[in-house]
Amino acid sequence: MDKQRSSALWKGLIGALLAVLALAALYLWTVLNWSYSEGERAGWVQKLSRKGWLCKTWEGELSMVAMPGSMPEKFYFTIRDDAVADQINAVVGKRVALTYQQHVGVPSQCFGETSYFVTAVKVVE
Repeated sequence: MDKQRSSALWKGLIGALLAVLALAALYLWTVLNWSYSEGERAGWVQKLSRKGWLCKTWEGELSMVAMPGSMPEKFYFTIRDDAVADQINAVVGKRVALTYQQHVGVPSQCFGETSYFVTAVKVVE
């Protein structure tokens, strides 16, 4: 009987651990695939670099000027798609509009340093 109780305890612990892992995976999938907000920002890309110890992401900085003579505002963003990063690298120095999605609640910087993930770029004439 003692052996049966021990076996049931281990099965319960393993079941609880699997449930916690499944909930964590569901949460991660949700925050990476559901966007809190979407939009566009226009300006000049000042910086774009591939960063990270284990998880490499593209991190960038867009300089936006609202009115001539005013201080530029900086928009910090993350790119997870190498193809989008290549498109931005091709137009550095030109005025661009970045399409982004904001993902709130991402649990780690492994997925990006910011909550703004750029999904597309177009040159603004």
